[in-house]
Order: sequence, then C-alpha cells, then structure tokens
Amino acid sequence: MNNPTSLNVLFYIKNDKIDKNGLVPIYSRITIDGKRAEVYINRKILPSRWDSHANCVKGNKEDARSINIQIDSITTKIHDVKRDMLDRNEFITAVAIKNRLIGIDKRHKTILEVFKYHNKQMKELEGKTYASATVKRYDTTLNHISEFIEHEYGTNDMYLKQMDYSFVTNLEKYFKVVKNCNHNSSIKYIKNFKKVINLAIANDWLDKDPFLKYKVTLKESKREFLSQEELIKLETKEITIPRLDVIRDVFIFSCYTGLAYVDVANLTPNHIVTGIDGEKWIYTYREKTEVKSNIPLLPKALEIIEKYKDHPESSIKGKLLPVSSNQKTNAYLKEIADICSINKVLSFHIARHTCATWLLTMGVPIETVSSILGHKSIKTTQIYAKVIEKKVSEDMTQLREKLNNHSLNNKSNGTTNS
Repeated sequence: MNNPTSLNVLFYIKNDKIDKNGLVPIYSRITIDGKRAEVYINRKILPSRWDSHANCVKGNKEDARSINIQIDSITTKIHDVKRDMLDRNEFITAVAIKNRLIGIDKRHKTILEVFKYHNKQMKELEGKTYASATVKRYDTTLNHISEFIEHEYGTNDMYLKQMDYSFVTNLEKYFKVVKNCNHNSSIKYIKNFKKVINLAIANDWLDKDPFLKYKVTLKESKREFLSQEELIKLETKEITIPRLDVIRDVFIFSCYTGLAYVDVANLTPNHIVTGIDGEKWIYTYREKTEVKSNIPLLPKALEIIEKYKDHPESSIKGKLLPVSSNQKTNAYLKEIADICSINKVLSFHIARHTCATWLLTMGVPIETVSSILGHKSIKTTQIYAKVIEKKVSEDMTQLREKLNNHSLNNKSNGTTNS
C-alpha cells in the first residue's frame, strides 16, 4: 500500500470549451503528490457566474445552490474513496480515484498501477523472500516499462485491458533497438514484466493474457572461462601496482571458491568455519538466489585470506577481503588481462565460470559442483558440463585434422606402413 502525502481537490471551469449557448463545463481536478486527474461533473454555467477563489457558483439562485451541493458531495466522495482504498490496501493514485468516481470498477487497473503494487509487495519482503538485487531489478524494469509506454504510445500510463500481443512484441523491439539491450537482457526484462501481468490475471484484473502467443526464449550464452595455463599466468605474474595486485588476488579467490562478486564482497571472518573434516570452509548464502553455499577452502584461497587478514580496508569494514566496487574491479581486470597477456575480456564473473569448469574437468561430481556454486537447479550447472563437452569436441576436431594432414603428407611422400 502507498501512503500519498497530499490529496487536493479543485473545481474549475474550462473557458476553451464554451458551447453555442455561451456555457462552459465545470471540472473537478484531483491531485495526489503532484499527479493530476480531471473529471467532468456534467454541469455547465456562464463563465461570469463562476467564483474561482471559492471554487463554486456565485449567488443563491436555485441552479447555483444545486451545483454547489453537488460540488460538496463530490468532494466528500473523493475523500471517502481515498479512505476506502487505504482500508483495502489498494494502490492510490489520482487516476485510480477518478476511475472509482466515474464508475469504473477496480478491475480496470493501469499497467503501472499494478507494477507499482507488485514492487511494493516485493519491497516489504526484501531480505525475507526476495534479495535486494531482485527488488532492484524489478524497479529497473518498472522504469523501462514506464519509458516504453511514453515512447511508444505517447501517454504516461495505460489500462491493462489495452494491452495485446503487439504491445509485447513492440516492447521487445524497444529493448533491442531503443535501449540497445542484447537478446537475453531484453528477454529477462520481459519475463519480469510477464510476472507482473500474471499477478494481474490471478487477481482477475485482466481477462486476456497478452503473452499467450508470445514465446520467451533465451539464447544460450557463451560461458567464458580461463584455461589452466591462463590461470597459472594470472597467479604467477609479478604485479607491482598495489591496486591491481589486490584485484588480481580477489579474482583468483573467486576462481577457487566459485563465489560471485557480491558474495565475495559480503564475506566476513564469521563466514569461515571448521567443517566436519577439520578443514576450513565458507558457510554462506548466495545474494542472488539465497541458496546455501558451503565451500571447502583450497590452499590458494586460504593463502589469499591469510595475506589480507590485517589489510586496513578489510579490517575497518569488517570484511574478509578488501573488495573494490564492481565497476572498478571490472575496469582493473581489463588492465590485468593486458599485463598477463590474456587475450580475453576479463570480468569478475569469469572467475565463477572458471571455478565451475575447472572442478568438473577435475572429475568433481556435478552434484557437488552445483552445491558449491549455490545453484537452485542442477540444470544450471549442466551448462558448464556442456561447455566442457564442446571444448573436448573442438580439441578432438583439431586432433583429427592434424592426424588427417599427417596421413596425407605421408602418402604424398610415398611413406607406407609395413
């Protein structure tokens, strides 16, 4: 439920809508937190009879008294509607009050009204059911949908019932062309929007699903990772610039733990425990999915923890490691890649991919890898297994070509097996 800070009701005449008898219509203007909605009250008068300061018709004639009683009645009804909407925990806007006033029932909700209602509910469950990052993603999606409606339809909102299949396809085009999002980012925003529409359908606010014929499909993205040789390069390269040395170490730590950037940044010494095997482990929950992730600490990860245990930046903040902002980290990783002669666009998430592929290559069961990475579903982990299979296939293809070339060369030289 929102809690509007102000409700203002004003009555006025529209001089630009004068009829053939010289009469002008009387309107009510509802304003909530600076947002307006206008309602024609089905009454007209001569412009000279309107008192703009008192918001009423001048004089004591019968029609003046009748109109002024109606104005008082409408004002009371507007305030009653607001109180009723507060009691019902409905999202309150000037448009929503107007709709109630003119007889449009609560099923005639607007797109942004429902989206804001959804995000309010999500915000109330932040830290309990939803991670902060998830709440933020839906707020971002709401902003995009608002901008899309303005861009595509020239209005600041639309009724749910105005949506159709073309609305959804236009939205995908908008993300790709106007916002310049890649395919998967566009589809993820649309899936967020679809969840809100499903909420509207479940509440009987929308009869027809505009997504009924729309297929939401993600393209399989390439999972970039470091090879063993590249990881050794990164570990052994002498880096004399302190800021880059720290970023390199934090990145390598993620290569040996599989933790995402935000999860490494959130680590404190309290997350380090002694496991049932007597060795040191990290016990944590992933920020993105809130799935438990228990990670045995390998020697290289322990070495990095030891190196930074007295580092002023981590000790002051009570963190396990001195982690810079995500933006700085990824910017510095580009420099580190150049220094180490690694011909890949290095980003922090590559460390997580590296850990997953390395563990699977070393023969660690996929169920164990899934648990370490904190995946909700083993299907997510299977993506890395496919990456490894593809790499093996590519290597074998190259080997076949070399063997075929070797065989052809032998034949051309007249060499045969005896």
